[in-house]
Amino acid sequence: MRKLAKLYIGTNTKMYKTVADTVAFLTELGRLTADIDRQAFELFVIPSFTALESARKCVPPALVKIGAQNMHWEDEGQFTGEISPPMLKELGVEIVEIGHSERRHVFGESDADENKKVLAALKHGFTPLLCVGETLAQKELGISDESLSIQLKIGLSGVAREDARKLWVAYEPVWAIGVNGIPASAGYAAEKQWVIKRVLGDIFGDAGREIPVFYGGSVNPGNAAELIAQPYIDGLFIGRSAWNACAFNELIRKVVPVFAGK
Repeated sequence: MRKLAKLYIGTNTKMYKTVADTVAFLTELGRLTADIDRQAFELFVIPSFTALESARKCVPPALVKIGAQNMHWEDEGQFTGEISPPMLKELGVEIVEIGHSERRHVFGESDADENKKVLAALKHGFTPLLCVGETLAQKELGISDESLSIQLKIGLSGVAREDARKLWVAYEPVWAIGVNGIPASAGYAAEKQWVIKRVLGDIFGDAGREIPVFYGGSVNPGNAAELIAQPYIDGLFIGRSAWNACAFNELIRKVVPVFAGK
């Protein structure tokens, strides 16, 4: 399978940065990375809802794409506390993160819920970033591949083949995420990325193999280059190691030449 032409690197700041923190972070990140050719590199940041409007205004889309951490599938209705697609569209958001492990395992979202969000995101012209990953229990039972396949096949059910090129997928093993996450080895990550690529090919044919698949889960300056060197990893979805603009810039500059040399 050939390497995709573009490297993707991004972060989700979860519930850690205020509006002011987000603006300062993005302004500095855009300045530090402005010289990197965006024809071969896509940088994206997914901040909290309250920071989205300011985030989109403080850095140009050509430098940093902005995403939302979640989205309801209905355009409007009696859904207190939810955010609709038109609300995000109004802010200039380009990406919608769907199915992060915390949404699944803390807030109880199902694969069917994620599917409705994927379809709504496509309907409104967003790039859906579908997150998938096995739990530690599933890994220990030896059913990681089956778990990933189910999440993908349900989560992407009803997506037209011609829309496959609009999708992004992030593989984030649940046991590798967060403060106490256990980093996956580069070999394990590559093996599961291949499983995801194979399933996407089964769903969408050749178009499925062109969907960018990122790895996320305790990515840090010590393992980022080795991870991106793996054959089926098209990008990195980074947590706390990316939340300081200077450190994130250094990590990016370490990874870009490795990807280019694959």
